[in-house]
Amino acid sequence: MKEKSFQPIQEIGFSSLIDKIKIFEGSSRKEVCKGIGDDASVQMVNETEALLTTSEMFLEGVHFDLTYHPLHHLGYKIVTAAVSDIYAMNGEPVQILTSIAIPNKYSVQMIEQFYRGVDAACKDYNCTLAGGDTTASHQFLAISVTAVGIAENNKIIHRNGAGKDDAICVTGDLGGALAGLRILMREKEYWKSNEEQQFQPDLQGFEYVVKRQLVPAARMDFIKVLKSATIKPTALIDLSQGLLADCKEIAVQSGWGVELFTPAVPISMETRKVADEMKEDVDKYAFYGGEDFEMLFTLKKEDVESFASIFDDFAVIGRMTENKNEFRINTGEGESIEIDI
Repeated sequence: MKEKSFQPIQEIGFSSLIDKIKIFEGSSRKEVCKGIGDDASVQMVNETEALLTTSEMFLEGVHFDLTYHPLHHLGYKIVTAAVSDIYAMNGEPVQILTSIAIPNKYSVQMIEQFYRGVDAACKDYNCTLAGGDTTASHQFLAISVTAVGIAENNKIIHRNGAGKDDAICVTGDLGGALAGLRILMREKEYWKSNEEQQFQPDLQGFEYVVKRQLVPAARMDFIKVLKSATIKPTALIDLSQGLLADCKEIAVQSGWGVELFTPAVPISMETRKVADEMKEDVDKYAFYGGEDFEMLFTLKKEDVESFASIFDDFAVIGRMTENKNEFRINTGEGESIEIDI
């Protein structure tokens, strides 16, 4: 059959697109031992140390809406997203480079607000804002952020190390970022329909989830614990695409199947409140909502109890199974849902 000359990306999805472009690696360098396919690339510096590099892209109208996303919060969030990838390799961020394409509708003061947020995040994560590029844009604000980190060679954790029967674990709670977005979108629609000049959004009772959306925090505390722990996760990824998508990444790269237990997935009461108000399934917030920037990791089942004694902000939500084509969700109500892997 003749190959299509124009195939819409939505036919295969971005995950499959990445699989297609992974073959384009340029020249092979022995110093680069991990390229496309993990949270960050790995470049060996010497026998004991490696450089980790990752980048993120944010486009106005696609990844953020400045109707409800203050620029200083946006600056903080883009650094969090990049730093989270470094943490997901069990590394420490060292420097940030931010490139920005700015339309004429933005003022000097607005861009200063953005960089105030970048600066605050860099200080919180103990890394340097080391440069980037600034250029013009015809219509939309576009931002690229690159994080460079360091790690000990023997302590780097990849996505592909999970073993059969390993426990699947997550830090914190899930779905909060999507719940916050739903509240912000609700308030925007109310403002548009009422056209009030001095509109004040009603966020009372939803401060936690709104913060999860606007000013998320990367799990630096988790990585600090790993630094001194004798127990190490077998696989690790940050939750930026949603639980199901990121679980699939670990499963595919590790060569095992997945069984998740819906009742075990940690979801905050505020997230549940949002889902109730929107008349939506709260489990879908946790399964499909991205940008929580929690850590999804696997542990040998015999290590779970010991790890809980040194870090208690995590939950076991499933296990790796023998069938590599299996992705099963147990609802806890006698029902089992199979999804494609």
